[in-house]
Amino acid sequence: MAYQVLNSIFVRHDADQGAAEAHGIAVGMLCIDIRAKAVNWMGELFQKDVSLTEEEKNILESIFEQTRRLLDGDDEQFAFDLLLPGDDEALPERVEALRCWCQGFLFGIGYAKATSVWPGECGEIMRDIVEFTKMDSDAGGEEDENDFVEIHEYLRSAVLLIRDQMATDSDEQTRH
Repeated sequence: MAYQVLNSIFVRHDADQGAAEAHGIAVGMLCIDIRAKAVNWMGELFQKDVSLTEEEKNILESIFEQTRRLLDGDDEQFAFDLLLPGDDEALPERVEALRCWCQGFLFGIGYAKATSVWPGECGEIMRDIVEFTKMDSDAGGEEDENDFVEIHEYLRSAVLLIRDQMATDSDEQTRH
């Protein structure tokens, strides 16, 4: 439901990205800085001349804040998920959304951290995510469906690992 609601806002305002990519941007920004501001995220999503309604701003801010809580909460960390079309949508659409989510995530990471030095396993994960942006959305069949589910689960875990390692790295830099 949240996917369609968010996507309709982007379609209505002729934005350059959809819900999946926008969520990826938010997650990337929040993995680097859990205190990132929703207003900065929205500024990246829409041109300066776009006038969002109060309801649209509230929806966007709500999704951003919910993402922050899910990334920041220890007891809820397995509740975090990528914002993608539901299983009732065709596999090619879900694969394309996953590819766009990865592009957004990389953009969000780059927006918040201008370095290529990554702590722990983050460098390898980032290379994997770059590869996922090259996925062919022309998918079908049970094997492709299984691959999609596997990549989706990998990304859920990878995001939490990146978030934890970035927070640890940030804490260590603060102490030195």
